[in-house]
Amino acid sequence: MNKILTLLFIGLTTLTYGQKSKGPNFDIKDFNKKMEVAEWLYEYDMIAWKTSDSVMTQDKKDLARLGSDWFCFKKNDIWHAVYGKYENNQFDLVFHFKVDNGQVSRTNETVDTTLLHRYSRALKTASGQIKTLKDTVNLRFNQYIKENDDQTLSVWILPAFQPNSVAVYGGEFIYTIDPTGTKVLKDESYFQGQFLGFKVDNPREIWINYRDTEEPTLGAVFFCLVLQIILYKNRY
Repeated sequence: MNKILTLLFIGLTTLTYGQKSKGPNFDIKDFNKKMEVAEWLYEYDMIAWKTSDSVMTQDKKDLARLGSDWFCFKKNDIWHAVYGKYENNQFDLVFHFKVDNGQVSRTNETVDTTLLHRYSRALKTASGQIKTLKDTVNLRFNQYIKENDDQTLSVWILPAFQPNSVAVYGGEFIYTIDPTGTKVLKDESYFQGQFLGFKVDNPREIWINYRDTEEPTLGAVFFCLVLQIILYKNRY
């Protein structure tokens, strides 16, 4: 992983950003802060991927109860993933998985219903902000949620790697939601007006276009982190 992060840092410092970001003015503190978030998002991604595989092995009667609502959270250094259906302003929990040391197990452990309702409402609130955009583009998105120290909720909605092996970037939707999950308090989204992308089929030098930014955006850092990992795995 250290080799990958080194390559990522070199790559990001030579990407196409605004003129002020070149040379000694590169804000390493800002970059490190975004990298920390990007690494957490990647970990969240891996938990979602592992547990979604486990979902598909469950009883068909339980699967029929599912909606499109799910999320992950970390408690006492152990990741949890819950899958269910949000309706009538509450979350109906169908599956609850724990991931401990990479091992996925289904559990009947009780989850705070307040957490379930708040998180699922916040995801609905954030998703509603880009509903019109999502309805007009044929793209898949990934969503992430995390509770902050002040009990507000951060939600990230980022383009997923598409089924046709196209890596997509150029739009990242980042919201801070109030503790009830119903109101957007801050919008830190970035969208270039169009999504860009390319096939991820073999390791090669790739340049991404962020000419209108002075520093790498969070989405750019996360995109390059995941891309480096994918290309590294494809190569080795």
